[in-house]
Formats: sequence, C-alpha cells, structure tokens
Amino acid sequence: TQSCMRGINNLVLAVDTITLVIGLPANLLALYTFIQKLKMNATPIDVLLLSLTISDLIFLFFLPFRMKEAADMKWTISYFLCPLSGFIFYTSIYNSTFLLTAVSVERYMGVAFPIKYKLKRHPRNAVIASVIFCVVSMAHCSIVYFMQYYDHTNSTVLDPSKRNTCYEDFSDEQLTILLPVRLELFLVLFLIPFMICCFCYINFILILSRLPNISSKKRFRAIGLSVFTLLVFIICFMPYNVSHIVGFIGWYSPSWRVYALLTSTFNACLDPFIFYFSSAALRGTFNHFIRGLVKRTNLSCCQRARNFPQFTKFNCEHWFHINCLL
Repeated sequence: TQSCMRGINNLVLAVDTITLVIGLPANLLALYTFIQKLKMNATPIDVLLLSLTISDLIFLFFLPFRMKEAADMKWTISYFLCPLSGFIFYTSIYNSTFLLTAVSVERYMGVAFPIKYKLKRHPRNAVIASVIFCVVSMAHCSIVYFMQYYDHTNSTVLDPSKRNTCYEDFSDEQLTILLPVRLELFLVLFLIPFMICCFCYINFILILSRLPNISSKKRFRAIGLSVFTLLVFIICFMPYNVSHIVGFIGWYSPSWRVYALLTSTFNACLDPFIFYFSSAALRGTFNHFIRGLVKRTNLSCCQRARNFPQFTKFNCEHWFHINCLL
C-alpha cells in the first residue's frame, strides 16, 4: 500500500541521513590522518585503511541519490545516474568486504609469523591488493548496468528512460541472468572473505591470549578490533548477502532486500571505529581534535561568563563545568 511504501522510504531516508551525517566527517578525518601518516611512514595496514576510507567516501558522495529516491518514493532524476549510483553503491559494499578481510590477514600474519612477515611486508603489496579488490568488485557489480539496459528493445520490457524505479521490478528474462550472478556474489565476494576473516581473527585472538609480554590494554584493543570487525561482517553484510541465497532458491527477488541493504549502508559510519582501533595515528588525531574542540568550547563559555559581574577564574571554570559539560 501507499502508506507502507511511505514508511519504508522514511526508514531508508532516516538510515541514509544518519549514515551521511556521521560517516562523512568521520571518514574525512580518517582520510586526512592516513594521508599524513603515509607521507611520514607508510605501512600496509595504513594503505588498506586509506583504501577503505576512500571507498566509504565515494559511497557517501553518491548516497544523496538514494536519499532523493526515498524522499520522492520514485526515481525522478536523470536515468543515467540510476545504474551509476547503483554500481557505486554495490561496488563500495563488496570492496569493503575485501579490504576488511585484507586487514584481518595483515593482523594475523603479523602475530603468527612476525619475523618472516616483517621482512616481506611492503606498502606496495597493499596498493596492488587494493587495486585488485577494486577491479574484482567493479567487474562483478557491472551486472547493475547490464540489468538496467538489458533487452529494453523487447516490447514487453519498458524502456529504461521511461521507468520511475531504479534496479527494481525485474522481468523473468532478467532474473534468469541476475539470480545466478547474485549467488556468485554471495560465494565469491562475501562467503569466502568472511571465512578468511573468521579464520584470521579467531587465530589472532588465540595467539594474543598466549603471549605474556603484551599489556592488557593492547590485548583488549586488539581483541576488540577482531570482535567488532566480525560483527560488522555479520550485522552489515550478512543480511543482504543472505537475500541472494533466498532469492536463488526461491527464484525471485526478495522484497525485503531493501531492509537488508540498510545495514550495509550503515557500515560506512561503522568503519571509522575499526580505523580507530587499528591506527594509533588516527587515535592521536581524533583525541587531538576532541581536545581542541573542548578547549574552544571552554574559551567560548568563559567569554560568555565574563558578562557576569562576579566573574573570576574560579567562577569561569565552575560555570564551564556546570553549563558546558552537563
């Protein structure tokens, strides 16, 4: 019904807005940090995290098109942007799974084979891996372009330029091609990376638990990174990819895919938390940013407090703690 569609679109719009508002500044801060870090001392983990940040930012820059569609309850802008935005949307999702898996491999190799891996690790390898991940993701997600323009000369298929939906309402001919490709996406771009990620982080945790010369703080942070990354895979990527299996078995495109995509969208504002645990440079930049923000807030509050005749240094600090921190 119309009210049901409005409710779904409002939910999509709310999740996309939260993702954009939180994810954009967080990823821009991460981008600045990793660029500065690479200029000083590039490491493979920094290259992978920078690639993940760029992928998230590209995703966020195209997110307003999806928000516009949700607000209007139909596709109202140039149809050329429909397959383009969809292509970027899905490519970014699967590129993130590859990069998160690569981070897990890098972490595992660093503790399982510390000496051998340290001698062979080089940022160049991470750059090559990032390029390969991007190319593979783009090649698989090019199905979006193919489906949007497939067989539109057939009289039973509506001309793409006249549609008011984007990547929905597939014909039987389109599903014959699309559903097997979605199964491949599940196997190659999700299941295999997820299994690798589980193997690496489970063994990473086991190895760390046996090392006596690591502080409890570092061990907690490393284990927290491992658990959080696995949760991102399960919460953000699994529901959408499970829809591929359900659709292939039932030979249809599940209508609840729109809900499954919401968690994948939200991943763009969860990745910065992984960056925070993974990079000491980002933690330093973030803490410096917060201290600067608190300091500016303190000065602003004190300037406003000077309007009070009883102003003293003590009164300023007391006023700040009461009115600016509570």
